[in-house]
Amino acid sequence: MKKNILLYLSVTAIITICCSKHEVIPDPVVVETKGLKEVSPFPFGASLNISLLKSRVLYQNVIRKEFNSVTAENAMKIGSIHPSENTYYWDDADYLVTFAKSLNIRVHGHTLIWHNSLPSWVTGFQGDAAAWEDLFKTHIQTVVTHFKGSVTSWDVVNEAFNDDGTLRSTIWSQHLGNDYVARAFQYAHLADPDALLFYNEYGHEYSSAKRTAVNNMVADFKARGIPVHGLGLQMHTNQNQTDANLIEAISTAAQTGLKIHISELDISLNQANNQSLVLTDALSALQAAKYKVIVKTFAALPAAQRYGITTWNVGDADSWIRSTYNRPDWPLPFDDNYNRKPAYQGILDGLN
Repeated sequence: MKKNILLYLSVTAIITICCSKHEVIPDPVVVETKGLKEVSPFPFGASLNISLLKSRVLYQNVIRKEFNSVTAENAMKIGSIHPSENTYYWDDADYLVTFAKSLNIRVHGHTLIWHNSLPSWVTGFQGDAAAWEDLFKTHIQTVVTHFKGSVTSWDVVNEAFNDDGTLRSTIWSQHLGNDYVARAFQYAHLADPDALLFYNEYGHEYSSAKRTAVNNMVADFKARGIPVHGLGLQMHTNQNQTDANLIEAISTAAQTGLKIHISELDISLNQANNQSLVLTDALSALQAAKYKVIVKTFAALPAAQRYGITTWNVGDADSWIRSTYNRPDWPLPFDDNYNRKPAYQGILDGLN
């Protein structure tokens, strides 16, 4: 009891001294409790790993709190959803859609046509031009029809250009000709006239040739009446990329007048593949500054063109970068335990 009295008297004395000197006791630090979906004027989302979505509560909690748009990281790619010629596997993609509906959040489809993630039945397909066209059209329209009314938008074609602006030689261009991209958009539109259709590409922030090729394609599509509604800028970038290039990437895409989606955002801190690199305050600050530049530039676009920003997965441990390059890296706004990082504050600073 005596100790409690002494403690009370000590605290009272401190308060009395402060007040007598007219000092203001600072308010306690207030931690932002709102999620990105509440503070952003445009949709903010993430791509999701279905296995993690099913099994990891912390993963689910961040999604529920922070995001109002989701993309399937892999579950809607042809290799996952169409594993054999006469078999479609809907379970994982349907799970994502059901989860999103339960939260009343948007689903962006990724991706209908890509030269990677192809099942062996496609890479080994034997058929004439008509058979290849039927394969192509049937896949697009079956998938889009299945999700009609549930998936708001699609990355119709992914990564069709080389960095020098030439059309990439792929299994699709080889068998279908160089105009396959336009026909993909036509087939998707016929399957769901209400879906917004995007062309998705990486490298806008470092390749002016690719930016020009994409914008020229859009102009050609508009002239021919090909239904295209938006551009996806993947924005897999790093802390060394110049602010000028990041700004140019977004502003150049916006010149098309289409909706713009920062579709696969992450910012690598270890592109040198340094196996002994550790995350420092200085690296974290650099990353936060890059997130701020990207978000601030995007936020300055006309509201009608801001389709949203999507990070490529949620926490650092979930990122494709660590597994693909087998290196330590911390590319996302949340750490391995789904705590907000300085990068998250960079996003808030860009919004404000």
